[in-house]
Amino acid sequence: MNIHIMPYHTSEKKPKVNKPKPLNKPRKELSKMQKDYMKEHSKKHTPEHNREMRRLMKQGYCIEQSHRLTMKSIGK
Repeated sequence: MNIHIMPYHTSEKKPKVNKPKPLNKPRKELSKMQKDYMKEHSKKHTPEHNREMRRLMKQGYCIEQSHRLTMKSIGK
């Protein structure tokens, strides 16, 4: 009797999300526009979501890119 183990029974890692290239240069702080946007945006989302968005925007991603990537990885 030959038993075949399916690949989903293994402890495989999740596939990584394909990240687009950042549109802006990395920076140490958010711009005034980004800070104002995050004040309103943070009311609708969790602290983890907001933290990840800030991190991505500091890496150079624009607001739309960072929100899309955060929604894929963390959610609301």
